[in-house]
Amino acid sequence: MTARRKATGIALVGIAPLALTALAAGPAAAHGSMTDPVSRVSACYAEGPESPRSAACKAAVAASGVQAFYDWNAVNIANAAGKSKEIIPDGKLCSAGNDKYKGLDLPRADWPSTAMKAGGHTFRYKGTAPHKGSFELYITKDGYDPTKPLKWSDLEAKPFVNVTDPKMENGDYVFDGKVPARTGRHLIYSIWQRSDSPEAFYTCSDVVFGKGGGSAAGGSAQTADPAPSASAPTDTQIAAGAGKSSVEHHGHGDADSHTQAGAAAPSAGADDPALAAPGDANAPQPNGGGSKPVDGTRLAETGGDSSTAPLAVGGAAVLAVGAAFLFATSRRKAARHRG
Repeated sequence: MTARRKATGIALVGIAPLALTALAAGPAAAHGSMTDPVSRVSACYAEGPESPRSAACKAAVAASGVQAFYDWNAVNIANAAGKSKEIIPDGKLCSAGNDKYKGLDLPRADWPSTAMKAGGHTFRYKGTAPHKGSFELYITKDGYDPTKPLKWSDLEAKPFVNVTDPKMENGDYVFDGKVPARTGRHLIYSIWQRSDSPEAFYTCSDVVFGKGGGSAAGGSAQTADPAPSASAPTDTQIAAGAGKSSVEHHGHGDADSHTQAGAAAPSAGADDPALAAPGDANAPQPNGGGSKPVDGTRLAETGGDSSTAPLAVGGAAVLAVGAAFLFATSRRKAARHRG
């Protein structure tokens, strides 16, 4: 075997694993938020991040900034892995412990709300980048006070809706559930846990039981509800705002990191490696924790990086083409040599 043929063989052996690794590093992305009943972040986005109408959304934008609401469908933790109750602190459920969305945690009784009644209800969750996974919906207990920070103990221990891989209609996940009986203002909390990734998404939807919905008297059975009825963002609004989002909104099959600058990790126990401190590389990080993983394992866990993964896939394609060219060239030269 000539030195050139040996070099070609070594190149092919080295290229193949690199190509396969790069191709495996870019799974599809997921984004979304509840639109029926409308989540806080969706309602404020629909009002317009630059000039929201309701007092609650004005306060939320003042606390979080405009960009958080253009990124309305990315309230997430990249490495939740089913441990949401362990890694999201009390008082930070609506933001999922992410400082970027801290305005969603404001305790107040005038958040835009959706009229709700006990019994059957069809829920809708906008999936701007769909993925397989499960949805859990929790409702606040009797006596819930919206003027106090939301704690896990304010929610019923078990979800009243638990559905896996619901159908999709016109870009919405659609599923039915039976809403428990309540009076006045309450909150429905959702966890969308992907099954193909540790990533999870979270929403808080304010609801009012009784006549008049969002403008009815209600509150925590004692507090008047001056909030307007919440509206979900329209497809036109979503399309118009996509250009101002700092989160990549690729469709199914494209890579996306959900990485945001300045994202803060929720507090977690140091004894469990999966719940490491925010500074630890293994810690669960909302929206990627402001970090950009570069190795294939981390990309696969978080959904990839919007710049690194496409580059890896493109590089793999180039490498594969180059390998094929080298292999063909080698065979032609070998054939000429034998002739």
